[in-house]
Amino acid sequence: MGYVKDRFKAKADEQNKEIKSIIEQHGNMVVGDVTLAQVYQGMRGITGLVTETSLLDANEGIRFRGFSIPELREKLPKAEGGQEPLPEGLFYLMLIGEVPTEEEVEHISETWARRSHVPNYVFDVIEALPVSAHPMTQFIAAILALQTQSRFAKAYTEGISKKDHWNYVYEDTMDLIARLPRVAAYIYRRKYKGGDHIQPDGMLDWSANFAHMLGFDEESFKELMRLYLTIHSDHEGGNVSAHATHLVGSALSDPFLSFAAGMAGLAGPLHGLANQEVIRWIEEMCKELNSDQPTKEQIADYIHKTLTEGKVVPGYGHAVLRKTDPRFTAQMEFAKRHCPDDPTVKTVWNIYEVAPPILESTGKIKNPWPNVDAHSGALLKHYGLVEEEFYTVLFGVSRALGVLASLCWDRALGFPLERPKSITTEWAKKFVTAGEKVPE
Repeated sequence: MGYVKDRFKAKADEQNKEIKSIIEQHGNMVVGDVTLAQVYQGMRGITGLVTETSLLDANEGIRFRGFSIPELREKLPKAEGGQEPLPEGLFYLMLIGEVPTEEEVEHISETWARRSHVPNYVFDVIEALPVSAHPMTQFIAAILALQTQSRFAKAYTEGISKKDHWNYVYEDTMDLIARLPRVAAYIYRRKYKGGDHIQPDGMLDWSANFAHMLGFDEESFKELMRLYLTIHSDHEGGNVSAHATHLVGSALSDPFLSFAAGMAGLAGPLHGLANQEVIRWIEEMCKELNSDQPTKEQIADYIHKTLTEGKVVPGYGHAVLRKTDPRFTAQMEFAKRHCPDDPTVKTVWNIYEVAPPILESTGKIKNPWPNVDAHSGALLKHYGLVEEEFYTVLFGVSRALGVLASLCWDRALGFPLERPKSITTEWAKKFVTAGEKVPE
């Protein structure tokens, strides 16, 4: 692997010393108070994880190693003639904590290209599933099949020191990220293109090769993939896919098993399936209104109808953010440059103008602004990637960058098994009855 791996180890050793000092000197400091409501309602807002790769601010949005998305689009290296950042550069940034040079990004691209071979038995596992199986089911099965290649699992069985765990987790991470586009593209071509598969092109960067294997060779689509795979890569550690990967990894499950767990979480309707729910809502609205570009007044009426029926407007609101998601804004800027006249894209922009005031007027929604899912489906549809079920797989390929970079840090810093304390409702009743004094 060379210098990237060596730099990561040097950074981790330095940070290990800092963390030990913080714990020794300030380990008894109280970070935050936990309420019963938080205990019962999904642990919202509880600070209990360390994720080095990114931090989500309610007002500023996501920052990767301190850099905002607009800053990443400016500072990260780009493909020749391109305007969007290469995800390889973001992975380097999350891993090392420094903006990479073009040479360092090219090194990552070449490394992933060399490691991208997928054994035939993985494709056999995919083929054993019904073609009708959801793409995420096929994706997770393939990841589990790849687990037989785990260097960490083999080394752990043979007996390795805890201080060497990071080394094999790093190797597994690089292997897995390298192979995911091939696996994902195979699933796409199998399910939607009659099994007419496209071989990889090792001369292309990671995103462009993925686009090529999917069957989309238009340069602007490759640019979309570079942007998409960058902005969906990480969202600090509390979201389901990141937390699940971290949790399972804390048991010293290898990166393949850990990432498979994260993808099982991403497949849920309240997490990664949201992007397909957005585009379906828009399509249902257009069908009901018999228009491919409804007016703002029609959109407003349909939003009111949706809310009256006790449903949500998909793509709006976020558990943490209290402003327009910068990832939405990045996609909107891309669309203005590449497809400003697309009817669905225009509808997305009209919803953006209409929805927030309506949602805010209900008094029930803290964040009436769009999140990343509100725009992504319209862009994919524009280029002909119309199979909504597959959108979560695209999300998963991207999310691998963040959660696996984090897993490398988990092992390099020697984070322990995650094991929070739980209570029973009987305990909670006694707690409340005792006047908020912890019962014996």
